[in-house]
Amino acid sequence: MSPTLAAHVAVWIIAGLATAGVIIRPFEWPEAVWAAAGAVILVLTGLLSLSQAGAAIAKGLDVYLFLIGMMLLSETARLQGLFDRVAALAVNCARGSPRRLFGLVYAVGVVVTAFLSNDATAVVLTPAVYAAARKARLEPLPYLFICAFIANAASFVLPISNPANLVLYGDHVPALGPWLLRFLVPSLLSIGATYGVLRWAQARRLAGDCARDVAVESMSAGAWAALAGIGLTALALLVVSAAGVPLGAPTCALGVATTAIVLLRDRASPWTTLRGVSWSVLPLVAGLFVLVEALGATGVIGQLAGALGHAAAASPKATAWASGGLIATASNLINNLPAGLIASAALAQSHPPQKLVDALLIGVDLGPNLSVTGSLATILWLTAIRREGQSVGFWRFLRLGALVMPPALALALGARLLAGG
Repeated sequence: MSPTLAAHVAVWIIAGLATAGVIIRPFEWPEAVWAAAGAVILVLTGLLSLSQAGAAIAKGLDVYLFLIGMMLLSETARLQGLFDRVAALAVNCARGSPRRLFGLVYAVGVVVTAFLSNDATAVVLTPAVYAAARKARLEPLPYLFICAFIANAASFVLPISNPANLVLYGDHVPALGPWLLRFLVPSLLSIGATYGVLRWAQARRLAGDCARDVAVESMSAGAWAALAGIGLTALALLVVSAAGVPLGAPTCALGVATTAIVLLRDRASPWTTLRGVSWSVLPLVAGLFVLVEALGATGVIGQLAGALGHAAAASPKATAWASGGLIATASNLINNLPAGLIASAALAQSHPPQKLVDALLIGVDLGPNLSVTGSLATILWLTAIRREGQSVGFWRFLRLGALVMPPALALALGARLLAGG
């Protein structure tokens, strides 16, 4: 074996083991430990230079800023009691029906995902849903599952609904009008199918009645400020997305500003808020970027681009179907963020038909509903529910995901690939 081939094999092994660690979490160590460890080993062994690793980490700057802003907004809102008040209102609107509460939470999840992103659903909505289930005296998990699945099912309603959309299309994100023409119907089918299967799968746990007419405390000034910050962030994301501006900086600025305003008003120390933020997600994302950079250096992406170009030229429709399914599966093996990065690099070299690109987008967004490590949003969701004392293992989520994801993916791909345009 030549030294070059040996180095490539070593990279593949290290990346594979790191990815397996993220998925399986040996010793129950956080996902970030395994991703970061894989990145560090690549550098220490000389398989990736320090400058290459630094450049790879820098590619994720917009994602880091976006996550920081969202996590600060969520933690500030939680500490100000906003989620408890929203939860009480939701329970009262359900009027004693767990099934009605399920539908209400799902509808709110669609709106939050579409206009704030799937990561916001995981970070911002999940604590509110947990609080609502507790106030209604219901088992929280059926409602928490909504946050995980709708975060991916509704993540291609708009370009801003998922940072992976921006990663995949890069500088060529379609304008809002063309985007809706291509993805509105597939999104509606995805949302509807996911709701139907998830509602059916959780039917036994939604039987009976729940609490009603729970007390709703008045909103404090800090809670109003947190709510205003979330609303302004949603508006800002729509504006900057339409202008083609990266989402990270404005999201981070609004998150920091909202937190600072609340802290200054309450004359409170920032440490409580900062301690509550799940900072480990940042090294997790950075580690994934480094692993993808190392894989790219082995020539794998160039080979994928060549294979994709040849297949698309021979049979474009069949290749689009196969590519959507394959990347949906791959997103659960390596996470959809690096999968999107790899796909974006391959697309830049192969220039396939537009429908094939759109099929890859649907697979990257919707495929992660199969497993708990498929998307960053689902990992954030897992972190959020662990904080509330809940836990969902890999196999438990996989059993449910195997029911929920395939029909939604098939319908969404079919709607896009069988339509004109």
